[in-house]
Amino acid sequence: MINPKLAMVAIGGLAMMLLVGPGAQAQQDNQLNPHSSATNQVSDPKQPSRQAQASKPGQTRTGKQTPATRAAMAQATKAEIAKKPHQLILQVNSNDPAMMNLTLNNASNVAQYYRDLGEPVSIEIVTFGPGLHMLRDDTSPVKPRIEVLAMSNPEISFKACGNTQDNMRKAESKDINLIPQATVVKSGVVRVMELQEQGWSYVKP
Repeated sequence: MINPKLAMVAIGGLAMMLLVGPGAQAQQDNQLNPHSSATNQVSDPKQPSRQAQASKPGQTRTGKQTPATRAAMAQATKAEIAKKPHQLILQVNSNDPAMMNLTLNNASNVAQYYRDLGEPVSIEIVTFGPGLHMLRDDTSPVKPRIEVLAMSNPEISFKACGNTQDNMRKAESKDINLIPQATVVKSGVVRVMELQEQGWSYVKP
């Protein structure tokens, strides 16, 4: 004969198992197997790893520059600057022999200075208005000096304003011939302006 008290305990335990359901069983399994729970936590994609947190963008380390590295970079920069030619415009717009000779002195001195340094230089002497007489074959007071200077200083060039040449031709009713070292440009003023826009240095005597 079954003991009524034991029967009641068995029925009560069965009812508790049915009411709690599979959640309690899973919890019990985790308690019995703690390694399984730890594995699930590690493999959870919602939990960022320490490695991922440590490698955030923009946090890469760069080595410090040594004195030797800085010196090498400075030397390379200096060499790069030396490759770029120095560029100078000298303007003559007056029929004044003193101004013309001063301009030739400045051009010669600048050319010699950079020649001694071993650095390239380009110098343009631009004439317009009354200054065109500097390059006129019949009226230039410095023609012999320009011939000598041009032979020894190929970095110096001479530009004559075409507009001024046309105006002189009309005013004097004759052709205005220039010395062989002169090159005609459409406008002396425009030539000066365009060279400045290209980064040339401008010096007015």
